[in-house]
Amino acid sequence: MNELLPADGAVGRRATRARQPGLLYAVAGISALGGLLFGYDTGIISSALLDLARDLDLSTRAQEIVVSAILVGAMAGAPISGVLSARHGRRRVIIAVALVFAAGALASALATSAVTLGLARLLLGLAVGGASNTVPVYIAETAPPAVRGRLMVLFQLMVAIGQLVSYLCGYALAGPGGWRWMFGLAVLPAVALAAGMLPLPESPRWLVERGSRGTAEAVLARLRGPGHDVGAETAEIAGLCRAGKAAPRGLRATVRALGSSWVRPALLIALGIAAFSQLTGINAMVYYAPTLLSDAGFGDSVALLTGVGIGLMLVLAGVTGAIAVDRIGRRRLLLWLLPGSGIAMAVMGLAFLADSGSAVQRVTVVAALFAYIFLNGASMQAVVWLIAPEVLPLAVRGPATSAATATVWGFDLLIAVTALTSAQTFGLTATLLAYAVMNGLCWVFVLRRVPETRGRSLEDIEQQLRAGVMRPRAEEAARGRASETAGR
Repeated sequence: MNELLPADGAVGRRATRARQPGLLYAVAGISALGGLLFGYDTGIISSALLDLARDLDLSTRAQEIVVSAILVGAMAGAPISGVLSARHGRRRVIIAVALVFAAGALASALATSAVTLGLARLLLGLAVGGASNTVPVYIAETAPPAVRGRLMVLFQLMVAIGQLVSYLCGYALAGPGGWRWMFGLAVLPAVALAAGMLPLPESPRWLVERGSRGTAEAVLARLRGPGHDVGAETAEIAGLCRAGKAAPRGLRATVRALGSSWVRPALLIALGIAAFSQLTGINAMVYYAPTLLSDAGFGDSVALLTGVGIGLMLVLAGVTGAIAVDRIGRRRLLLWLLPGSGIAMAVMGLAFLADSGSAVQRVTVVAALFAYIFLNGASMQAVVWLIAPEVLPLAVRGPATSAATATVWGFDLLIAVTALTSAQTFGLTATLLAYAVMNGLCWVFVLRRVPETRGRSLEDIEQQLRAGVMRPRAEEAARGRASETAGR
């Protein structure tokens, strides 16, 4: 397994799996409600669309536009939240995001036309982009290395739970006008997120970067518990802040910093994983599976129940990913599960060539769909919100993570506005096979570019990035040189 080499004297290397203070889990659990809202608001459209399309007489293109409005907002929300979190802190931005979630949900429930619904979903998108960008960074910057992976994947697990809840609500509230209740229910967790964030601390790494070292030490003492060398961890963070000459100021300085040769490998990894997380087809299934299955003759009730099954698979995948990222590792998890994900997608696509409506075809389609959702969800979707905050250096973490998050939403938008049209133009089989190919290309990208970050502190990872051993081959070469030196 390719792992980043340890940095001498790194505080993160001394982290253990000892019992962590309850505050640490409160930070992760409460902020991850942003993931639940993210999952619910993006997933509920799948169930609501069946009634919306009939109530508002929406064409295929109009359906894609309604689905895509939230993604356009998310593309804008990600960089906006990145700028705001760098200036005002992660905690304050998450509180603001929760309030926008509540406003967007209420506006969606009260919408009187496709246009007003689209605008309300655009507002929700700002919150979705802000949550997906800020919450993982907040968790990453507060968690110790030993449990950082599982705490960050909690965000993705909450996304999956939100999607499952959306399918259950969609099934229970199906019928004319039921979509208003589907949208309006999201106000409740939004209020809970805003209230829950009020007593939580700010990111200690952001505090150090802003010169509040004493406050950062006090926060770390609460997050780490007795016996931890808070001063040493704070000193290590401060050292990297000085090495990075603090965060770049202004757009030109930020672009220059992101384009520097030592940052480029991490940025490529973050953007590549972000793009493939959508190109592998997950949200085409989340958004449109009930519609595609209904059009294929499965019936609305069966299609909605299949949607509930998708939600269950996403939750199961989230739990599996949360356990596996720290026990197996990010890179190995991707390399193990992505081939199965691609094969399942290909089988599903080919199954649509069989006798339409036959029992064998229906069983094959649903089984392959569930297998794909689990394998892709436990690998790509578990890692996508984890990799960028881990590999990107502190000085550019805010804007660089924003760029990665915007890439997720940009490619998500591409899938959302082309999936139905592609299925109608080229056929469902061809469309699904294209997604299967993308799973294979993603596997190659991971093999060649993505290093292992399991069990390493963010400061360790940045030091290895500065040393030029971020890529797997460079790590192997560095490990070989270290072995030769030790053997002399």
